[in-house]
Parts: sequence; structure tokens; C-alpha cells
Amino acid sequence: MFRNPRRAALLLAAGAAAAGAGHLLDRGDSATVVTVSASAPLRHLLSTAATGLFSSNPLFAPWQGGFTGGFPILNSFACASVPPANLSNHASGGNSDDSRCCPGCLGRNSIANAAAAVGPAVVNISCMQGNGWLREKSLGSGTIIDPDGTILTCAHLVTDFQSTKPGLKGKVSVSLQDGREFEGIVLNFDHHSDIAVLKIKSKTPLPAARLGSSCKLRPGDWVVALGCPLSLQNTVTAGIVSCVDRKSSDLGLGGIRREYLQTDCAINIGNSGGPLVNLDGEIIGVNVMKLRDADGLSFSVPIDYVVKIVEHFKKNGRVVRPWLGLKMLDLNPMVIAQLKERSSSFPDVSKGVLVPMVTPGSPAERAGFAPGDVVTEFDGKPVETIKEIIGIMGDKVGVPFKVLVKRANNVHVTLTVTPEEADASR
Repeated sequence: MFRNPRRAALLLAAGAAAAGAGHLLDRGDSATVVTVSASAPLRHLLSTAATGLFSSNPLFAPWQGGFTGGFPILNSFACASVPPANLSNHASGGNSDDSRCCPGCLGRNSIANAAAAVGPAVVNISCMQGNGWLREKSLGSGTIIDPDGTILTCAHLVTDFQSTKPGLKGKVSVSLQDGREFEGIVLNFDHHSDIAVLKIKSKTPLPAARLGSSCKLRPGDWVVALGCPLSLQNTVTAGIVSCVDRKSSDLGLGGIRREYLQTDCAINIGNSGGPLVNLDGEIIGVNVMKLRDADGLSFSVPIDYVVKIVEHFKKNGRVVRPWLGLKMLDLNPMVIAQLKERSSSFPDVSKGVLVPMVTPGSPAERAGFAPGDVVTEFDGKPVETIKEIIGIMGDKVGVPFKVLVKRANNVHVTLTVTPEEADASR
């Protein structure tokens, strides 16, 4: 039938693999993986022919023993367009999920599973503001993060942002997806981060969502947004992460430095305070805003930052932010090379944080900082980014820190700076 016995053996081996509906691995080259599929009659014919070949051909001797049929067939359909052994299920619209066979792949149920894991914990929040005939109702979303009724949401839903002394808007109503309604109590809120924590009381434990981590997110990762846009409860949208560290200054937001997750999920009025979820069904952000008249430009507060806010609430009753009065810029080799081209006196550094401006009358000016300084160590620890400096300070106000800086012509200076608490007006 075949003039070349070795070719015949390999073809029949492929046919036998098709009969088992899986992968064929050639041990002579571990990188070679062949995925095959065939109709049921052809699989039966090739399987029958291959059985006689394997029993008599020494070519397959190394594969015999310990493997079904005398050679390794891996029953995985991750790369097959149609699993041959499950054609009937595929044709009838079955619920098989390719992501189970291919970790990291987006399967047909990935988004649905993520939404189902968090959905019962997503709530609708409404708040009435005003007296007499002039009353305003704000609508938004939130997520129950503890069975005791603790809810994570946005501060602008429950507080008056326009007042010089921010206060609560009024009575807060919380509606669950199962139809139950509760009165919400505002425990804490922070305007700079736009994060608030509410509490509702229930006689039975409530559904709660899991908190994930936002530090390992990458542009292109799939995410899911849940909430109540335009009062349409139980709404799910999906998209990808567009940017993991969109700075508040990029959005024209002054004051204290903040960073956001930028996504292309559909976010509208009423989504504020709702969760941004990864495909594992974990909260990785709190949806706070979108750009007006722009599609695909939505922003969320990273959950790692939110967790720190909540920790401040528990420890201090408010968020304590140390303030130095420094404008800072992360350095990298390209920026350093460009600065050295502009000025030969720029210090010889490979990393650090540049200080382009010092606020007059600030703790930094009193400590002796000057424009052009490069911070290389903060509190005895080498630093490369502004995030690291902020992390070292934490909530330590009034605590002196020793800072090592490099100046023009490689002059080393050690300064001692004592942060003040950030003021809302700054």
C-alpha cells in the first residue's frame, strides 16, 4: 500500500491519534505536536490498520509500555477547532469551555463565569438630596465585600462634592439583585480617591465578592464591569485594560497624585462605584468615571490602592497623606541620557527620582531641596520611582526622613525632611 515503510508508519500513527481524537508527540523532537481530527468511519479504519502495524513494526517499540495503545495520546482538545469525541455537543450548542484545557485562554464561558461570581454582590445605590420641592437623586452602584454588609462604592454618590465642607447628601437606599432593599449607613469617605464605605444590616449573611490584586495587570488583560447604568440593574459589560497607570495629571485632575486603570469597558452614569472584575471573578478596581462623549475611555481606582484607603479608614477614621511639597519625575535611561545631553553637569545616575520643582514654604524647601535634585535613597532605602517614596512614607506625618540626593557635578547631599499632612486645598 505504501512504498516507504517509515512514512506509512507515521501516517498510520497520525490516523491512530485521530482515532483517539488527540495529540501525537514525536519523542525524537519534543517540540513537535500534531493535532488531528477525522470522521468516525475514518478513525475506525485507521485505528484497525494501526493496531496491526504497532504489533509488528519495531519503529514503535520505544513507545510501548505504560501508554494506552502502545504510544502516548494526550486527550486534550484545547487546540482543536471541533473536539471529535464531542461533535454532538458542539453541534447542539453545548457548554464546553475551551479555557479549562488552555489556562489563560478566553473560553466561551470565561466572562459569564466572572460575572456570575460577583453579580449577586453588586448593589444599586440611590441617595436623595435637597429639601422641599427641589430634590435630587443620585444613582450608582456598589459591591458587598463582606457578608456582614460592608459595601464599597464611590464617595461622590453619597457626599456633596460641590460644598466647601463635604457632607452627606441624604438618606442612602441600597437595593440587592434579589429584590431586597436596605437603608445604607455611610461609615467613611475620601474625596481625593472618590472611595466610600457603606454598611447595611441584614439578619442573614449577604453575598460578598472577593478582592483580587491590580499590581500584575497588563494592558490587554480582559476585564468585566458590573453595575446599574441609567438604573438598569444587573448590567454586564466587558473589555480590556488599556492602561494600568493612567495619571490624574493626564486627565487634567490637579491636586494629590492619583493613578487609574483605563479600560474600554462601556461605563455610563450609574456605573460609578461598581466593580471592575478579572476573569477569576475577583474585584481589581472600582469604576469611577468616563470621559464625556468618548467611547472606550473609562477609568477605575485600582483595588490595591482601595485596600490601602480602607486600611486608613480602620486605623485613623480618615485617609492621612503625608505632603512634602515636591514635584517629582521617575527617571529611566532614556530620560537620563536626554538630560545629560542638555547639561553636562547633570549627575551621573542610572536611576532615581528627579525633583524639577519645589513648592515655596513647603517641608521640602525648609529641608533644603532644590530643583534638579535626584533622589537616590529615601529613609535609607534605594528608590527608583515615586510610588516607592509614597510607600515608604505611608501615613507617617511629622516623622523625619533622611533623604540622599545627587546634584549637579555629582555633589552628594543628605537632607532631613518632615512631611506634613496634605491639605484638601493643595
